[in-house]
Amino acid sequence: MQFYKERILNAAQLKRLSEHKYSCTSASILDAWLQPWWCWLVSKTPLWLAPNLITILGLIVNIVTTLILIWYSPDARQEPPRWACALCALGVFIYQSLDAIDGKQARRTGSQSPLGELFDHGCDSISTVFIALGACIAVKLGEYPTWMFFQCFCAMTLFYCAHWQAYVTGTLKMGRIDVTEAQYAIIGIHLVSAVLGSDAWATKFPPFNISLNLMSNYAVVLMTATLLFGYVKVIMKGGVGKNGSTVAGTSILSPVIPFSLVVVPAFIIFQKSESHVYENHPALYILAFGMVAAKVTNRLVVAHMTKSEMEYYDWSLLGPAMLFLNQYFNNAIPEYYVLWLCTIWVVANLMRYCGQICLEICDHLKIHLFRIPYPPAPLSMPTSPKHAERNATSDSEKSETEDSAPLINNNSISL
Repeated sequence: MQFYKERILNAAQLKRLSEHKYSCTSASILDAWLQPWWCWLVSKTPLWLAPNLITILGLIVNIVTTLILIWYSPDARQEPPRWACALCALGVFIYQSLDAIDGKQARRTGSQSPLGELFDHGCDSISTVFIALGACIAVKLGEYPTWMFFQCFCAMTLFYCAHWQAYVTGTLKMGRIDVTEAQYAIIGIHLVSAVLGSDAWATKFPPFNISLNLMSNYAVVLMTATLLFGYVKVIMKGGVGKNGSTVAGTSILSPVIPFSLVVVPAFIIFQKSESHVYENHPALYILAFGMVAAKVTNRLVVAHMTKSEMEYYDWSLLGPAMLFLNQYFNNAIPEYYVLWLCTIWVVANLMRYCGQICLEICDHLKIHLFRIPYPPAPLSMPTSPKHAERNATSDSEKSETEDSAPLINNNSISL
């Protein structure tokens, strides 16, 4: 593991990436209902607007609105202003809508590329952290710090497992209750907090005398267990590689190691902290480890698309190591300052990695990241799709469906 690599992807990896075919299946309930809205929205989008620019704009809105919520309640125990919760609900809605149309815009402008898939999933890995954290603050889950830790890391784990499954089977599979449903549920949580106030979630119901925010956590536990069971079941059936291996020919269990190097230290540091650094600063703590989880997830997506072995260690893990070593030496430096240093390091490391990966792929494919370098010819679009299913499993199969409804897949490759 080198501290700095002049090139992250070698020539063979770039070649396999350029040959990569996006494969996704979905049975999402809400997607079918939302297709008319997404088709109308993309029809009003200027043809010169690059799909990746749509994705990053949605991510920025989501991050900014969540950071406003964090500003007013950094410990997730203070009641944030109701307008901040409403703003966060709007931010998630905007992000979800823009994330749904970037692939449609790519097909509409003829600017599909493997970079779009990577860029889309990379932004999703970051937004997952902010969306989960924002929901915890909206219900004042900081009053139950262990549950807050569990809920945020459940979101990161489920997102990672979805791509672990794709690394094994070659296809990203989405169920009846999946990402879109979770995002709209969180929008609903923010709206409840905006109307009734975050204190409403502390209301206890007889006969068990359990607060509403804990009841919602129990629902998260049940849903997480169900989805994880489904992922594990598919993974353990074996992959598409030789002798049931992954797309890269590696062990189907190998991706569990890099993610464990994020989750396990996060829990140990949380439990062993004498200054209760997590309980006092949960938002900062989750952002720090969330960005490490996003980095590891991005590397898994890259490994899948380039059909490469995933390295176990990463320099972003130096951030958590700072906290671990500081505890080992009896907190020679106040943990709060070390946590800030850790956060700055992992964010910088993630941005450098993502930027370098994008530039290397752009250079290889001779494309631009945020610009369509030619006047795109508009494609004919139906006013309303005949079907709203998202069951395309390959580019060739997608094209047959897109002849009648070209804008029905919100997970399609974008530039």
